[in-house]
Amino acid sequence: MSNTHASVINSQQLVDDIKAVIATAEEMLAATAGLADDKVTQLRARIEDRLLDAKIRLGDAEAALVAKSKAVARATDDYVHESPWQAVGIAAGVGLLVGLLIGRR
Repeated sequence: MSNTHASVINSQQLVDDIKAVIATAEEMLAATAGLADDKVTQLRARIEDRLLDAKIRLGDAEAALVAKSKAVARATDDYVHESPWQAVGIAAGVGLLVGLLIGRR
């Protein structure tokens, strides 16, 4: 697995984690919607602003992740077209290793 591919996977995990945090914060905001305390109202407004900013940044990060994923796919496709026998050899090697690992169970 290349560093770029690992980076894409790590980036996707980060995006998923941020989505989970945003969802949890939105649940907390919904649960405190009926509270009218001035401090709670101010805190809710700050959290809502930060959540909106986080959603915008998350959208940008997802777009970058999609672009990077497409670039990795294109590079892989180019490599396979340029070196088909090496790609077949690599795939056979990986298949052999996977088969050996599964066979040991």
